[in-house]
Amino acid sequence: MKIANTLIIFQLQALEDNYIYVIHDEASGETVAIDPSEAAPVLKLLTEKNWTLTKILNTHHHWDHVGGNLELKKATGCMIIGSYYDKDRIPGLDETVIEGDLIHIGKHTAKIIEIPGHTLGHIAFWFRDAKTLFCADTLFSLGCGRLFEGTPEQMWQSLHKLRSLPDDTMVYCAHEYTEANARFALTIEHENVTLLKRAHDVKALRATGQPTVPSLLGEEKAANPFLRADAPEIQKAVHQIGDTIGTFAKLRKMKDDF
Repeated sequence: MKIANTLIIFQLQALEDNYIYVIHDEASGETVAIDPSEAAPVLKLLTEKNWTLTKILNTHHHWDHVGGNLELKKATGCMIIGSYYDKDRIPGLDETVIEGDLIHIGKHTAKIIEIPGHTLGHIAFWFRDAKTLFCADTLFSLGCGRLFEGTPEQMWQSLHKLRSLPDDTMVYCAHEYTEANARFALTIEHENVTLLKRAHDVKALRATGQPTVPSLLGEEKAANPFLRADAPEIQKAVHQIGDTIGTFAKLRKMKDDF
C-alpha cells in the first residue's frame, strides 16, 4: 500500500506478471480499480477493507487488462470507463473519454492522456495532485510496450507526452518487466550511472520478490533508453544519428529480438 496525498493505492499481483491497481479516497469512500485483468484479487481486497467498488478505469482493450471487468461489474454495479476509440472493444464499457477529459475520484482528479502505439486506443490516467501516472503498457520502467497497432512515430510521440510530466511523478505501469528491461538497456548504455544504479536496485528487489514498480519519472528520463531516442548518445549507440524516429524504431526492434 502507498499513500499519495490521501489517495491510497494498492498494487495487486495478477496472472503471471500483471499489476492491478485499486485506489481509494478516504474522504469520499470512493474506490476504483485500474485494469483488472481478473476479478478475484480485487474482490478479496474489497472484502478485507469493506470497500465498495465504484469505477473501473481501463487503459486499453487487451484481455490482460479487462478480463475482470464483467465479473466485477456484476458483483458491485461499478461503472466502467475507457477510451472512446475502444468503445467496441472493452467489455461492459459505460462511459468513454478522450484526450483532456477529467475523471473525479472524491476530491482527486485524473486527466486523460491519449498515448497510442501499443494499441491505437491506449490512454493514461494522470493524477496531478497525487503525483501519480497510470500508464499501463505504454511506458514501462526502463522500457516501453510493443507496437501491436501503432507506428514507431505514434509511440515516440506518446512517450514524449509522458516525458513532459513532472520529474516527481510516480509511474505505475502494468507489468513486472523491469529486470529484463534493465538487461537490454545496459546493452545500449553500459556506462549510464543512473541506469547502473537502477539495474542494481532492481536486481536486489527481485531477488527478494519485491516489485520494482512504481518508478520515479525523473529517473526514467535519465535511464530509460526509449524515453531518450532524441539523445545523441542513444542515436550514436544504434547508428541512427540525427534520426529520432529511426532511433526509436531501431531500439524497439532490438528489444523485440533481445
